[in-house]
Amino acid sequence: MKYYFAPMEGITGYVYRNAHHRFFPGADQYFTPFLSPAQNHKLSSREKNDILPGHNAGISLVPQILTNKAEDFIWAAKELSSYGYREVNLNLGCPSATVTAKNKGAGFLSVPNELDRFLEQVFSGLETEAVQVSVKTRTGMESHDEFEELLKIYNRYPLKELIIHPRVRSDFYANKPEREVFCRGVRGSNNPVCYNGDIFTKEECARFRSDFPEDEFPMLKSIMLGRGAVANPWLFAEVKGIKERSKPDKATLRAFHDQIFYGYQEIMSGDRNTLFKMKELWFYMAGLFDDGGEGKKEKYIKKIKKAQNAVAYLDAVGALFEEFN
Repeated sequence: MKYYFAPMEGITGYVYRNAHHRFFPGADQYFTPFLSPAQNHKLSSREKNDILPGHNAGISLVPQILTNKAEDFIWAAKELSSYGYREVNLNLGCPSATVTAKNKGAGFLSVPNELDRFLEQVFSGLETEAVQVSVKTRTGMESHDEFEELLKIYNRYPLKELIIHPRVRSDFYANKPEREVFCRGVRGSNNPVCYNGDIFTKEECARFRSDFPEDEFPMLKSIMLGRGAVANPWLFAEVKGIKERSKPDKATLRAFHDQIFYGYQEIMSGDRNTLFKMKELWFYMAGLFDDGGEGKKEKYIKKIKKAQNAVAYLDAVGALFEEFN
């Protein structure tokens, strides 16, 4: 079984990926937050920096593409192939209203005939021996009943992998993933399948693998971890049983944090942008520190969130690391 790090917009860009890959083993593959090819067929400077091989040295990386225009997808796939990438991923899962209103991301699922034509054009226009295509999908826009027809569409094409997140768009990230719908998907898929959705601990991963044993579900090849891996960056090591890399010590966590912080400082102008990125990350990282239920931790987290400059921020972070973990 392989384990993938899910793309998370605003979080898992190359600065974060490099720090995670350096300090925490176990992720077999990382996926970029989505690239949106424009009509002028140029990557933005942010997108280009995120996929540059020099910014992802030693990392197995799959760029993700968000579009509903086959010609734009084909251009982006060929452009990424020129950088050495041999797989690209189509985003059919983003639930954002600004995305779905344009029939992109999960919104593309609402027009299955157009999605079918899109995939037909993509596979006709790409040399798949040069770059393969995987798909990350939800199981419907409004209802899981949509997935039966969607799966028929996916089965018409030689996907590198079908990554199934068994929620519908209207769920966003609430409600529980529908494992029964996933079960039907993995049994009915002609393509290798990856599971994605709400695995936050090694115990939850073990239960999932017990429910979907490899001998009964031979098309299930991988598991994708997202929010759980950001909240617990050594989760990959735990689920793989890499015993020598269990919960890291305080020095490792601080070094991990500092590489991300100074990495953002180097590429961003002004403290405000760097602190915005770091505070977004602390939404997940706060759970790394256990204050024994006494409530003192929150005082330090509030200071981090209220910091208006790098000096105040680093002072607050230093105090948290000194007190806890």
